[in-house]
Amino acid sequence: MSWEPKIVGFLCNWCSYRGADLAGTSRLKFAPNVKIIRVPCSTRVEPDFILKAFKSGADGVLILGCHPGDCHYVEGNYKTMRRIPLLKKMLAQFGIEEGRVRLDWVSASEGEKYAQVVNEMTEEVRALGPFATNNTEGNHGKN
Repeated sequence: MSWEPKIVGFLCNWCSYRGADLAGTSRLKFAPNVKIIRVPCSTRVEPDFILKAFKSGADGVLILGCHPGDCHYVEGNYKTMRRIPLLKKMLAQFGIEEGRVRLDWVSASEGEKYAQVVNEMTEEVRALGPFATNNTEGNHGKN
C-alpha cells in the first residue's frame, strides 16, 4: 500500500466550508486527503492547533478563509494573514517545511477553487513525504 498524506484542513464556516460543500455537491474530483475541521473564522486557528495537528499525525495543515475584505467578522482574515507567515517562521525552527502549511482564500461560490487548492496541497505534501510526529522536537526525518 502506498503512503497517502494526511492533511488537516481548518475551514471558516462562512465561506471556505461552504466552498468545500459546493465542491462535493457539484461532484468535483479532488483528493480525499483533507480532514476538515470547521471553525467560525480563519482567525480562530491558533498556532497551538497547527502544532497539535502535526503532533497528532498530520503531514500538512491547510487553513482556508474568506477572501480579504469579505470576512463575516470584518477583519478576522487580515489577522490570519499577518499571523500565518510568523507561524511559518516559527515552524521552520522546528524543522517543519513551509510547504506543509498553506493559507488560502475560498469563498462559498468557489467549489472549483477549493478542489484545486486541495489537489495542490496534497501534491505538495506528497512530494515532501511523511511527517514524523517527533519532528516538532527537532528530529526531522528520523523516527
